[in-house]
Amino acid sequence: MPTFDYIVVGSGCSGAIAAQTLVEAGKRVAMLDVGEANPSSPSVVPDKDYVALRETDPEQYRYFIGEKASGVTINDTGKGAQITPTRSHMLRNVEDYIPLQSKTFAPIESLGYGGLGIGWGLQCWEFSREEIARVGMNVERTIAAYETVAKRIGISGTNDTACSFTLGELQSYQPSPDMDRNMQRIYRSYLRHKQSFDRAGICLGRTPLALLTTKAQPGRKTYAYRDMDFYDDNDKSGWRPWMTVDTLREKPNLTYISGFLATRFTERGPVATIHGIDTATKRPTAYRCKRLILATGALGSARIALRSFNTTQGGTLPFLCNPYTYVPCVQPALFGKGAEPRKIGFGQLSAFLGDEAQHEDRSILTLYSYQSLMLFRIIQQVPLDFADARPIMQYLSSGIVIAGIQHSDKPTPHKTLRLHKNIGNLTGDELQATYRLGNEEITGQRQRELRYLKGLRRTGLYPIKRIQTEHGASVHYAGTLPFSTTEKPYHTDPSGRLYGTRNVYVADSSPFRFLPARGLTFTLLANAHLTAENVLKHD
Repeated sequence: MPTFDYIVVGSGCSGAIAAQTLVEAGKRVAMLDVGEANPSSPSVVPDKDYVALRETDPEQYRYFIGEKASGVTINDTGKGAQITPTRSHMLRNVEDYIPLQSKTFAPIESLGYGGLGIGWGLQCWEFSREEIARVGMNVERTIAAYETVAKRIGISGTNDTACSFTLGELQSYQPSPDMDRNMQRIYRSYLRHKQSFDRAGICLGRTPLALLTTKAQPGRKTYAYRDMDFYDDNDKSGWRPWMTVDTLREKPNLTYISGFLATRFTERGPVATIHGIDTATKRPTAYRCKRLILATGALGSARIALRSFNTTQGGTLPFLCNPYTYVPCVQPALFGKGAEPRKIGFGQLSAFLGDEAQHEDRSILTLYSYQSLMLFRIIQQVPLDFADARPIMQYLSSGIVIAGIQHSDKPTPHKTLRLHKNIGNLTGDELQATYRLGNEEITGQRQRELRYLKGLRRTGLYPIKRIQTEHGASVHYAGTLPFSTTEKPYHTDPSGRLYGTRNVYVADSSPFRFLPARGLTFTLLANAHLTAENVLKHD
């Protein structure tokens, strides 16, 4: 059985950063991963902007709608809408290898090379000091870790009136990308009516992104405004975890092993063993190490922990998920305009309710221009038949903006996970989830959403339809193995060590005790770095 000093399970955001910290410390590291890859890599997408591709490329169907229209989704806008044909490999074999059954929760998980980071929207929010403490992390060390991660991946942002909500205390960042015409008009209107927005308690500012805008990094260029953000990573301007893993694999002290589906761990003395299934042969396999770091995501690490402790503890686990509302909007002033070549598909502006600083429940609204994701994704939200909606939406398309509203989440008895036997599945089990919001949570979220939408109208942006997505659509999950200062089953020490073990650590969002409305990825990366540092300290 192969033995390593350190094993990191997973190549997603947390796995990539944890492995980088260990490798840069000179340690011998193995990364185990299913590692589903894009079969058309290098990208089939030519290095041109969206408008040029639509006008000139005879094979554009391959990346816009996929072979045999495989990328055309029905009634799924708002959940994974950004997962285009060129990134569909991130979902391959998920239902077969890591099944989840639920009538109330519909998550997106990934076994791809780079995990959910393959389709990540690049938003990098720094949690407030209060939020960091509620999550269960050390405030000062987390703020320092934000700087370390920002220097590694590259962050863009703006020191505007909303920077306390967006960048927090971050010092290492490049300028935000230029806004496209939709967002320029919205932001100018906001500034003209700022006193009115201040009275309404709404603050609007630039969205922080893991995007290089003015300063390139080795192997990565600055952003080119091609509006192909959901189809390719040709210039690597936006950071994705597989980019870091690619770089680490060039180093002699990182061994990458794909085709490994982790199932459980065992410990014997100072040695930890991670057991799994070889996805090529479907046979059991295992690897040993001195320190094991789980970075398979909150749901993935929950599965592994439940299987590993099953014979002695059993159990039901809590979990968290940001509730998400999707609102297609139109900006009439831009109707009938032509397609815009120099455009950006990532989030550009975000709004906050300033008076929420005094409340436990919080929310955030982010605005996206809509062009390259194609009309077939948005047309389903128009209350007309397709024949009538298509020409109308073609005329309106230049003025379409998507508003996404996310809310914070905290544990309740109605948000739980259990592992049930199912001998028909590859692992012999399946995760079952229950997620329900209480009436008070629903009412609070609705009230905050209405405040946001009323504010949008002041900018000349009008909602078409408010869509309450399935729980899980935010793709933000946490809280399955919560941080605790006292030892408890299925809890995590503040260092990242899983209680009940000597040498097993959790570097993903599983330990987060609270999930702020602002996206968790930047804090996830900071936590992965800190966990790896703690592992090194305990050697």
